[in-house]
Amino acid sequence: MEPWFRSFLLGLLLVTPSAFSQQTSSTRATPPMVIEPKVERRDINEADIDTEDFEIGVFFGSISIEDFSNSSLTGLRLTYHLTESVFTEASYGVAEGGQTSYEILSGGAPFLTDEEREYSYYDLSLGYRFSGETFITQNWVFNSDFYLQAGAGNTEFGGDDRMTVTIGAGYRLLLTDWLVLRFDGKDQIFDSEIIGPKKTTHNLAFSLGLSVFF
Repeated sequence: MEPWFRSFLLGLLLVTPSAFSQQTSSTRATPPMVIEPKVERRDINEADIDTEDFEIGVFFGSISIEDFSNSSLTGLRLTYHLTESVFTEASYGVAEGGQTSYEILSGGAPFLTDEEREYSYYDLSLGYRFSGETFITQNWVFNSDFYLQAGAGNTEFGGDDRMTVTIGAGYRLLLTDWLVLRFDGKDQIFDSEIIGPKKTTHNLAFSLGLSVFF
């Protein structure tokens, strides 16, 4: 081998590892750029229920008394929250039955006296609620619940007391940590023989109310 060629190979072996080492060091010295997300934190004033377990309120609405048309409905309710999801509730309401279609069309003798048309009920129910949130605007959000409930009680109508089964659903909006807006729908089911053979009647009630926690 020629001396000049041997010198060339020796120089090449000495230069190559050094160049490779410099290239690796250069690659490690420049880490990839990390983009930090820009998240703006917002201060939220959230209306939560404090430690109060009781809720009392009033409601106003309408009830369709089967065979006796629609009537206005007013009432009171008292709720005890057993857990965050389960509650028990007692309610009392009054209304006044209207005229039947037969009474209106025939103009004959009424089925009931004025006193017998007075409609009142009370019931005790157990409910389960599903918590959520209601967005009024992007920056205006309320805690809210949708709930189901079922119970039993008594209805006085037509001069008799009637065992009543109640099923219903409702929506609750927490305006503050102590004030609640509620919308309820219930079916009050009882047997009636006022205008003929005994039958099971469905009396639908819808109400809007306000409640406070204490």
